[in-house]
Amino acid sequence: MRISSDSRVVLVTGAAKRLGREIALACAKAGWRVAVHYRGSEVDAIETVALCADSMPATTLNESQFHYKFQADLSDEAATRGLAAQVIAHMGRLDAVVNSAALFEHDAPETFSYAAMQKHLASNTGAAILLAQALHAHVKARGDNGVVVNMLDQKLWNQNPDFLSYTLSKAALESANTMLAMGLAPQVRVVGVAPGLTLTSHMLEDDKFQALHKLSPLGRSSTPEDVCAAVLFALTNSSITGTTLLVDGGQHLMKFDRDFSLM
Repeated sequence: MRISSDSRVVLVTGAAKRLGREIALACAKAGWRVAVHYRGSEVDAIETVALCADSMPATTLNESQFHYKFQADLSDEAATRGLAAQVIAHMGRLDAVVNSAALFEHDAPETFSYAAMQKHLASNTGAAILLAQALHAHVKARGDNGVVVNMLDQKLWNQNPDFLSYTLSKAALESANTMLAMGLAPQVRVVGVAPGLTLTSHMLEDDKFQALHKLSPLGRSSTPEDVCAAVLFALTNSSITGTTLLVDGGQHLMKFDRDFSLM
């Protein structure tokens, strides 16, 4: 398979590292031209762009035509509104958005504040809605269609009081899936993907992560490959909108009193 400079373009937010990078690479391998969004991790974003070039199908054209990095602070409304415009100006079109970037800072009912809630809602909910709005305007003017994939969290179906503002922001985004799917149809489909425990972090030792990863009805939670496969399925299946794919090995069916990182 070869791709050309008019091939589909997907904007992946938070694509500089971790799961966002894995999603970007999977999209590149599937033949998408990838707009790599980052906030502050420019070096990592440059590496993601290079890895996307290595992952894409064969092409005789300059790899810089296919993948590029774009900086924006998604908590800033003006910067978020400008992000899609930058992608379209540089890459010529925009066909899909995967909202993977997320602020994930701890608070609880005892420490909740308006400031924490507003910060999470702006980055995790508002930005995804603005990018869906921009995609809709673009594909409608072009006489085409597009798709938005919103990365959610199995926590929404298995709640605990940890990371209260983060969870509220993801719950709002899950509700927005329904409203956006209704309001932006037929030009834009909107699909959620909700992973379980997928990657470790500085808050988990490796042996602890491995033990927690096995806590699911299927004996393991999601892997990056599982999540990427679900994202690609959502991007390409033209009959899916207004729903969420839970990719967590069934962890949402179990009761956890604390967040994984605090267990």
